[in-house]
Amino acid sequence: MSQMSFSDAEYAGKRKRTRREQFLAEMDQVVPWKSLLGLIEPYYPVAGRGRHPYPLETMLRIHLLQNWYSLSDPGMEEELYENTPMRSFAGLSLNGPIPDETTILNFRHLLEANELAVEILQRVNAHLGRKGLMLKRGTIVDATFIEAPSSTKNEAGKRDPEMDSGRKGEEWHFGMKAHIGVDAESGLVHSVFTTPANESDVVHTGELLHGKEEVVLGDSGYLGAQEHVSGRAKKKVRWEISRRPGAVQKLKALGETALVELERRKARVRAKVEHPFRVIKCQFGLRKVRFKGLAKNTAHVVTLFALSNLWMARKRLLAMTGEVRA
Repeated sequence: MSQMSFSDAEYAGKRKRTRREQFLAEMDQVVPWKSLLGLIEPYYPVAGRGRHPYPLETMLRIHLLQNWYSLSDPGMEEELYENTPMRSFAGLSLNGPIPDETTILNFRHLLEANELAVEILQRVNAHLGRKGLMLKRGTIVDATFIEAPSSTKNEAGKRDPEMDSGRKGEEWHFGMKAHIGVDAESGLVHSVFTTPANESDVVHTGELLHGKEEVVLGDSGYLGAQEHVSGRAKKKVRWEISRRPGAVQKLKALGETALVELERRKARVRAKVEHPFRVIKCQFGLRKVRFKGLAKNTAHVVTLFALSNLWMARKRLLAMTGEVRA
């Protein structure tokens, strides 16, 4: 780390810890830094005759900040100059060089080109599994729309050709879908698959299963899901798929209270799948896709789900390390 500037030294002497500082301090404790750095290091440029690269850990920390706070590359560069907690988290000082937006862009492209987002999710989940937080006895499946700009007022005069329109109820959505498989006990995401918004949820059920689950839960959009999987899941898994709302209303009218209560219990368990969606959309600000094309947005979404797992599990992880939240 470079020498502390006067402004950084003045900031270090203040007494109150802000919510942002609390968040960054917690995430600093729970991110498996050693594992993620080991994953990226073989692909990261080494110092040669030209310009020396920034330390890998600094760039990884900046990349995570960018995802946590939904910042563009120029916006991330400005925050590193203006925001002391972020600069401190990245291990930077105003007395030393600050990565510019092109450097931040190039690091993101490096991760995309080598398809490391899925590996990041797997390493995070391996870390959580070693801590006993990923049990994998059951999977909840679901999908959510992520909107893309539908306007054609751009240089090309057309919408993103890799996105499409899908309908939920009476509402149409243009963009992509993020399909996820969630651990039924912890609510943590173990599988992510993306498609244009017009593709059906049920046909991609197989991509969301890890193969060791004993039960699969889903809403009525997954009726008949067992016909779209093969192997063990087709024969040995118990499928707890909810009935359609109209069918539940008929059960109520017929006085089938036991079956109605069963549907309610399914819904209570299945509600866990909504938590990761809330985190990436409300906590991390994913209101619309950030890039053009499915591949770049997939890398972004998968990274956000990996970070959502750490955020949702942070209290349990901190308790294991003896850290106490303020």
